Amino acid sequence: MKTGRALLGTSTRLCNACVTLFVVGAAAVAGCSGGGFLPLGQGPHSMDAARLNSIVAVQSRAYGVPASLVHAVIEQESGGDPSAVSSAGAMGLMQLMPGTAAAYGVSNPFSPDENIAGGVAYLHDLLLRYHGDITLALAAYNAGSGAVAKYGGVPPYAETRGYVSSVTALYHDAAHSR
Repeated sequence: MKTGRALLGTSTRLCNACVTLFVVGAAAVAGCSGGGFLPLGQGPHSMDAARLNSIVAVQSRAYGVPASLVHAVIEQESGGDPSAVSSAGAMGLMQLMPGTAAAYGVSNPFSPDENIAGGVAYLHDLLLRYHGDITLALAAYNAGSGAVAKYGGVPPYAETRGYVSSVTALYHDAAHSR
């Protein structure tokens, strides 16, 4: 039979586990690491805009992808939250899936430098594959190249159509504001 002290220790550990689960659950519901619901520059998981701009500028130049397109993808994908994780398992600023991250040499998808380097390289390859067609590249970034091939263009998925429309609008707004 357990003593009062042993029961108290077990009870305390159980209570701590419950508190941890509650905090993690509340954070997920609030959007913390749950898809980038925190606007750029606000909240505990945002990053310095100057640092983000610098990383994007370097990678955009390296791969010949417009910086305004990269910023639009980041805004749509994670809202600028480097710790964002989607329900599908996509991670970081550019929401790289584990297989994509591995294919592009990203060992830490939560590192802004690595994530953006991998995401921009992937976007570059999609733009090459679709001969510079931003609409098709964005559709493939969201739904996969297989879906774009299957439907001969933007797949009829509401999420993908909304994604392409939103990122394209962000891209054009950013490109025209410079």
